[in-house]
Amino acid sequence: MRYIEEKIISRYPEGVKKDSFQPMLYGYLQDRSPELKNSKTRKAVIICPGGAYRFKSDREGEPIAMRFLAAGMQAFVLQYSVAPSQYPAALLELAEAVVLLRKNAEEWDIDPEQIMICGFSAGGHLCASLGTLWKDPVISESMDCSEYLWKPDGMILCYPVISMAEYGHEESRQLLMGDRISEELSERLSLQNQVSDETISTFIWSTQEDEQVPVENTLMFAAALQKHHVVFELHIYEKGEHGLALCDSTTEDKASQVMPDNADWITQAIRWIWRR
Repeated sequence: MRYIEEKIISRYPEGVKKDSFQPMLYGYLQDRSPELKNSKTRKAVIICPGGAYRFKSDREGEPIAMRFLAAGMQAFVLQYSVAPSQYPAALLELAEAVVLLRKNAEEWDIDPEQIMICGFSAGGHLCASLGTLWKDPVISESMDCSEYLWKPDGMILCYPVISMAEYGHEESRQLLMGDRISEELSERLSLQNQVSDETISTFIWSTQEDEQVPVENTLMFAAALQKHHVVFELHIYEKGEHGLALCDSTTEDKASQVMPDNADWITQAIRWIWRR
């Protein structure tokens, strides 16, 4: 196995607040083997940890990557910019990460048409932003390539922040927009409003008991996907607080985060990826 670290170099629009943080992509790559017929063109997953656009949770980074790695995929964790950096800094960094995978697909043994993104909470909002807004000029005008190389092939959204208005997560809203916060931008970044026929296929899950990011975020997004005939798979678990990560002792920070009935989400997500 190889471990790589790559700097993400983005061009940020004029006037966008961006601090000195260097976004990084950390990769866990399996080697080729003559005994494994798909080892030259593996599926790949870029993971975006959550943290309300304030920090990135370690519980939703490398441990998640290890599960995808064990399933035969190449796995990456994106350490993207958070506050005081503002929208669209993190979005452009995720777009650049997808491009980086495609440009290095042969060297990193990746199928360039099988690049998934996986986000948790605010990281889910980040992934859903790229999954819905990949044709938006805010991205294309900042990228140094063409042909929408930054468009992912599918997204996995884990208890995602979707709305920046009703049912939204106020801390994520304030930190993402900073001094540019407005009703207009809040509506624009309420991603249920941005779903179209060109939104990428989606696996999405949440819990009914989530009090931090209400389940309505997931339900509104799923309803929009259905309206626009976008392929999706939805799982709503009855029990469980926000931020469950793998729902087992691997990512446990407190006892309430161990939810055996919910822990199959990663297995279901992996099966969904293999069906792409």
